[in-house]
Amino acid sequence: MLMSGRSWFNVDTAALSGARLLPEILREHGYVTFGTGKWHNGQPSWRRAFMRGKAVMFGGMSDHTKVPVRDLGPDGALTGERIGEKFSSELFADAAIEFLEAHDRQRPFFAYVAFTAPHDPRMPPPPFREMYERRLPPLPPNFLPQLPFDNGMMAGGRDENLGAWPRTEPMIRAQLAEYYGLITHMDEQIGRILAALEAAGHARRTLIIYAADNGLALGSHGLLGKQSVFEHSARVPLILAGPGIPPGKSTTALTSLVDLFPTLCDVLGVPQPSGLEGESLRPLWEGTRDRIRDSVFLPFMQTQRAVRDERWKLIVNPKTGHAQLFDLRTDPHEITNLVDHSEHAAQVARLRLLMKQWQARVGDALEIPDSHKQPDPIDLTGRPRVPDQWQPEWIVKKYFDL
Repeated sequence: MLMSGRSWFNVDTAALSGARLLPEILREHGYVTFGTGKWHNGQPSWRRAFMRGKAVMFGGMSDHTKVPVRDLGPDGALTGERIGEKFSSELFADAAIEFLEAHDRQRPFFAYVAFTAPHDPRMPPPPFREMYERRLPPLPPNFLPQLPFDNGMMAGGRDENLGAWPRTEPMIRAQLAEYYGLITHMDEQIGRILAALEAAGHARRTLIIYAADNGLALGSHGLLGKQSVFEHSARVPLILAGPGIPPGKSTTALTSLVDLFPTLCDVLGVPQPSGLEGESLRPLWEGTRDRIRDSVFLPFMQTQRAVRDERWKLIVNPKTGHAQLFDLRTDPHEITNLVDHSEHAAQVARLRLLMKQWQARVGDALEIPDSHKQPDPIDLTGRPRVPDQWQPEWIVKKYFDL
């Protein structure tokens, strides 16, 4: 969605075929395009998007200390796979800094730095884990030992297999320490890139966009992973800084990563390709608009659908018919389900209609039940867990007791 400017219903997520990509368009308009880090959409799409690249990981995840990467050689071909010699965040930051230091200041550039942190395995360098272990982070305010119903990802989801059921306070606080350690270490590497941008003389004329993958639950609602449409996972960071953007300001406008493609085209004066589904965010910081949409649609695979506006949010499980209504103004952590409260029946009906309208707009053909059904209770206590191939030995011993 980030690279194509389209919702995942309207793009080939495996290879991005048939879509014009953001760096591809910029490349055609004179920009030097550079990429490093994770690319989960195949080598052919990366090749047509980027002119230069180093330490590119083609895949979803890996051991942060043994990242399989490829470089773009001087002959224009990708090199054979090698194992990175540094921790993932340092590896990718080094590649970006090397590009910035060598880049010709007379040519505009687009640099895409895709960190794999803080994706699991949650194995930050020891000093960054230890700084949070000395004073463990608190539990999230919506902590639960277990989500009391099946959201479609409880049995087969890898992320939910990274800790025992029920979730306990010691386990969640320990995993939060690892998560925060990964984030802090990554932040330090981003600081190195920004310092290199300044030293190379690019900073004052460069637009910097910081965005992220969906966030891990780590105890919120009894979940560990990001495979939900709750706010703790559906909301992602988005920071823009650079020429023409007023510093120190923020907005609560509903935005999406699909907006970044049209935003860059707008700011850079580059014609937009057809098929973009987002909106330029430029009016938000220029003050000509206070919002660019009234609602957002949050679909996850075939298992969850949600729609929300500035206050209300409806979540529906298409398979079971279970529905949840939250008043985000008074209940931002989505603790109290109001779907069966008769005084909110009009909100439920309005949001169900809005969800169907969004489905039609993006081409989502999944059938959504029209009425709420109480979910069957589940208890996952004692369910067997199997560590995956990327978990280092100390994590296996800590959480799997094998």
